[in-house]
Amino acid sequence: MSTPLRVAVAGLGTMGTKYADLLRDGQIAGATLAAVCNRRPEPRAAYREARGFSDLGDLLKARAAEAVIIATPHYAHTTLALAALRRGLHVLVDKPLAVHKADAEKMLAAHRDRKSVFAIMFQMRMDPRFRKIKALLTSGKLGNIQRMQWTLTDWFRTDAYYRAGQWRATWAGEGGGILLNQAPHQLDLLQWLLGLPERVRAWCHLGKYHRIEVEDEVSAYLEFPGGATGVFIASTGEAPGTNRLEIACDRARLVLEGQKLIVDTNHVPTAILRATSLEMFAVPQTTRTEFVFEPPVATHHVVVQNFVDAIRKGAPLIAPASAGLASLELANAMLLSSMTSRTVELPLSARRYAILLKRLVTSARR
Repeated sequence: MSTPLRVAVAGLGTMGTKYADLLRDGQIAGATLAAVCNRRPEPRAAYREARGFSDLGDLLKARAAEAVIIATPHYAHTTLALAALRRGLHVLVDKPLAVHKADAEKMLAAHRDRKSVFAIMFQMRMDPRFRKIKALLTSGKLGNIQRMQWTLTDWFRTDAYYRAGQWRATWAGEGGGILLNQAPHQLDLLQWLLGLPERVRAWCHLGKYHRIEVEDEVSAYLEFPGGATGVFIASTGEAPGTNRLEIACDRARLVLEGQKLIVDTNHVPTAILRATSLEMFAVPQTTRTEFVFEPPVATHHVVVQNFVDAIRKGAPLIAPASAGLASLELANAMLLSSMTSRTVELPLSARRYAILLKRLVTSARR
């Protein structure tokens, strides 16, 4: 326990640099930055105290680390994670877990029956706002969930953002747009709070606001087991944007916008009032409770620390890699629904979506 865990970071873009800095600067207890991996030498030069590699295969052969954080463009998540897992390394993957379900299943299969730790960077699970909502919903005091709506249009991006990297906003480089880049955290929170829907009908607009191949606006209708319904709206072309989550339950309604969570609790559950009231236009009396949270702070370091603690101390993971499959499946289902103009039932056919994605990549290259 006295020897620091040797961690490597693969990919030194915006997020990889953040993780490497946390390790180099001693902000992660029990771990040290042992190696960095990046194709271009300039980013590696900033971490002279760590061993530098241009290829993860060379890093693995050199046994330069016991664990690796993968923060590369999306498609490489699968190939790099598979290589590291098969060598017995512990792996933390930035979001999304993979580009499509079939690749994610390969990664999880490679980890099955191994003792290594495999996690995903879903740091928003540590946000006090969503932890409070999770606690309220799981308490059972709010009754059955009837409906949800999440309007997520505060992801405005300029054309300059998409031009910053050739891999961005392409089917071949990124595998999708807002669903694979900006919204994976919210898709994870959606399924973490409410579970996966059983049917999805979506409309994904490709390059509506930007000169890109992939989706920059999405509207989706969701049907959950038990009868609850939902609407999910996301855009990178709208400003000023909105980030508003509403969940209607039999006994209460939750509305989260900004740093305020409002809970309106019915004195009589709607199911009971609906069935027993003799009044034609009766509505339940409500009591309002407001929770105001401090402005959010980055919690990436919490997930990295948790990853290290899971390896060294057996701590439970905030987000095991298997959690990344559900949000990815939801994103894939929305794109498949839009491209086929049909409702898609979950669980999603991994093969069917992989064929669609291959066709999109091929068409874009012409």
